[in-house]
Amino acid sequence: MGRPNSSHPSRSSPAIGEGKPMIDFSQNYFALFGLPPRYRFDPEKLDAAYRALQREVHPDRYAAAGDAERRVALQSSARVNEAYRALKDPVSRAQHLLSLRGIDALAETNTALPAQFLQRELERREAVGDAQLARDADRLSALLREVRSDASELETALADHLDAEDWLRARDDVREFRFLTKIAADIESAIAEVEG
Repeated sequence: MGRPNSSHPSRSSPAIGEGKPMIDFSQNYFALFGLPPRYRFDPEKLDAAYRALQREVHPDRYAAAGDAERRVALQSSARVNEAYRALKDPVSRAQHLLSLRGIDALAETNTALPAQFLQRELERREAVGDAQLARDADRLSALLREVRSDASELETALADHLDAEDWLRARDDVREFRFLTKIAADIESAIAEVEG
């Protein structure tokens, strides 16, 4: 999983008729798009690399090809989509970076979160439940702003820890960040229910 030598998406030539992959499936998500393996990167470069790769491997381009080539095109397109979604999502991007270092941030064997963090989030979840029962969209919106603010601060710390190669603190940040993003999604659903 070496770094690409150019800023262009890294891939194999589409060896049509030879049954070889159109992209290098052994590459990490960053290398696939020709990006440095860092949390912070230019999202426009990711988008441009994604579009370029999708144009190259899109299954429609191989509609007249044999079964093997169509299958490889489908697999290549799926891999490009999977990598793109992972790098666009902050939690998944951080998880992928840690996985490149052999760290599974969400391993079932060690998912402990600090007691103070858990207590605060338990209280926040109760407040969300109360506001949802009261059909108080304003209170839910205020709670959502609080969660998003906390998540933004935590994301900054996470990026700093990843940049500093402080993998264990980054792992802990990812766990908390994932928790906050789930709470934010739950509040958004509650708001939709109350307003709907």
